[in-house]
Amino acid sequence: MINQPPVINIFEKAAKKASKYLKRDFGEIENLQIQSKKISDFVTNADLKSEEVLLETLRYYYPNATYITEEAGIIKGNEETIVIDPIDGTTNFIHGIPFVSIVIGRIINDEITDGIILNPILNEFYWASKGKGAWCNNKRLRVSKRQQMINCLIGTGIPYADNGHENYLDEIDIISKNSCGLRRMGTASLDLAFVASGKLDGFWERNLNIWDVCSGVILVKEAGGKISLPNGGIWGTESRDILATNTNIHEEMQNKLTLL
Repeated sequence: MINQPPVINIFEKAAKKASKYLKRDFGEIENLQIQSKKISDFVTNADLKSEEVLLETLRYYYPNATYITEEAGIIKGNEETIVIDPIDGTTNFIHGIPFVSIVIGRIINDEITDGIILNPILNEFYWASKGKGAWCNNKRLRVSKRQQMINCLIGTGIPYADNGHENYLDEIDIISKNSCGLRRMGTASLDLAFVASGKLDGFWERNLNIWDVCSGVILVKEAGGKISLPNGGIWGTESRDILATNTNIHEEMQNKLTLL
């Protein structure tokens, strides 16, 4: 077991403080007041409270940083950027499905250097820092070793409402025919954490935001996996589409997605 870097300790402190409110509200879903933000996309009181607690704690330790959050947007500061998703998997949360997470990541010079993902319902705390490996609850994470895509379990996202993109049904069709199955968790951060853990062998999705993937990206890399755009291009912090694999199936999966 490696000692957690100070930045990870601070991120964990903030996330666990916010998680107390999420766990309380998750047990009383029927009593939450939910206001519509747009079709099939909701902001709950818990979401807003979580972000408030996260920002309060993080800004105490990093008062000069730039913050990118799902609800508040961009809070301008210095070149150190902290990315926050107060609840990834809001729709799961509303429906009482325990695949939800709090995400905090740090970006310096356009490189993700540290990240945490906390699932407060299942009590899973994932973290990774550059050069320190990927971890969950004190256990070192490694991507899977499967070599052939036909034996692999693949995660993805399914567009909803008017958020669809061209070819997504074709992509699902070709990947499902060339793998042992697809999973749609509804939480991109946990999908990437599952790739890092070897539970999923690959994952792709389009039209994501940096707060959805920042911590998952460094988890996968530190667990020995590979990140790129679905077409094989270089993934960057401004990218909206992502392909993450155990490395072994990366080229095969990329080829399937670019055949369309």
